Amino acid sequence: MLNLNLLKMRNIKLLLLCTILLSLLLDSNAFAIMTTEKLTYDLTWTGIKAGEAALELQDNGEFIDIISRANSSKWVSVFYHVEDLIVSTLKKNNENDRKFPGLPYRYRVKLKEGKHRRDKEVIFDQSAKKITYINHLKKEEAIFDMKGFLLDPLSSFYYVRKLPLEVGQSVYVDVFDNKKIYQIEVQILKKESIKTPLGSFSTILIKPIMKTEGIFDRKGDILIWLTDDEKRIPVQLKTKIAVGHINAILVSYKP
Repeated sequence: MLNLNLLKMRNIKLLLLCTILLSLLLDSNAFAIMTTEKLTYDLTWTGIKAGEAALELQDNGEFIDIISRANSSKWVSVFYHVEDLIVSTLKKNNENDRKFPGLPYRYRVKLKEGKHRRDKEVIFDQSAKKITYINHLKKEEAIFDMKGFLLDPLSSFYYVRKLPLEVGQSVYVDVFDNKKIYQIEVQILKKESIKTPLGSFSTILIKPIMKTEGIFDRKGDILIWLTDDEKRIPVQLKTKIAVGHINAILVSYKP
């Protein structure tokens, strides 16, 4: 019984961590209208609700904040409390012809997952082409050269969703995370119609292939369904694990 409970807790942790990936896929069209919006997801494992994730886009003057929160449900928190917060801050561009509305300014990750804690910060100095990595728990700080056009994990998928997504093709973007530069590949698999609590949607199915820390350092595939329109809202995420599937389903959208 103990081993079964441990397996369940690991699966629930994976479900909650997978929601971080959803935060990479907010409505890029919202940049054009500069409005605040919030997306809410139910997180389920084997059909049981285990948590909730909230994704927000905030226009704060010269900055744009992308905010991701994930929390375990009350019954899960008794065994394994999860309280995750990730914030990606972009500084807006002044150039009207730029495809992307901002450049990385700060990336902050604060995770509480059972006994595990993570509190790190990445500061992008675009003028000096330097990146400062700070681990607040270990009191560690390091400086790296900014080589080429780099994004943080959250803002990277805003950029990807500004690109044409053609079925059968892949798109790539370079990301700085965990003191390393990674190249993310996103495979565009197919188009299909799906049903959700908010209705039926025509979607584009994509599969990110990432090698960064945390949820991306894993063998199982993550599949994401984006609405096949200008907004490309992530309406569903699914990943297969040893026992069943993990699902994140969009249940609320508030402009």
